[in-house]
Amino acid sequence: MKPYKDPSFQDRMATAAQAKQKALERLKAKPPVDEAEVARKREARLAREAADAEKRAAKKEAAEQAAAEKGAREAEALAAKQAASRPEPTEEERKAARDARYAARKKRK
Repeated sequence: MKPYKDPSFQDRMATAAQAKQKALERLKAKPPVDEAEVARKREARLAREAADAEKRAAKKEAAEQAAAEKGAREAEALAAKQAASRPEPTEEERKAARDARYAARKKRK
C-alpha cells in the first residue's frame, strides 16, 4: 500500500492551471450568441411585460370603479335613510330655530 503524500506547491499550481485551461476550453466551445435570437427574446419579454402592465392597470381601474360605485350606493342609502327619518322642517320650525340661534348669540355677548 502506498503512503499518502501531500501534494507539493508545484503540484497544486499545475492542478489549478489545468482547471483554468479546461474552463477556457469549455468557454471557447460554446456556440456564439445569435443577436437575432437575443433580440427576438427581448421583444417577446417586453411584449409580455406590457401585457401584464395593461392587465394590472385594467384590474386596478375596475377595483377603483367598484369602490366608487359602492361608495355612491352607500351615500345614496344614507341620504335616503336620513331623509326618511327626519321630515322637512316647516317654515315656523325654521324660524323658531333661527330665533333660538340668534338669542343664544346675543346671550354670549
